[in-house]
Amino acid sequence: MILRTSRRTVTFARPFSLRGIDGIQPAGTYTVVTDEELLEGLSFPAYRRVATTIFLPSRPGDLVSGQLVTLDPVELEAAEQRDARNG
Repeated sequence: MILRTSRRTVTFARPFSLRGIDGIQPAGTYTVVTDEELLEGLSFPAYRRVATTIFLPSRPGDLVSGQLVTLDPVELEAAEQRDARNG
């Protein structure tokens, strides 16, 4: 299995929430990582998304230094659109 990983940053101007993530996240810039695997046996290269994760930095008083959370990329896109509309 051949994997490729892409990384991008997402900036939210306002606090946001995503299904599967507890609480409201503060406005700011976040790193999103997408892993895809090569579909073998085709005559052209094609990839299938395996996982999309977002890094949530720690907040003051947290005991952990941050967390990597798996999320639905469609949900993330919807949150980005809501943030852009409310600007």
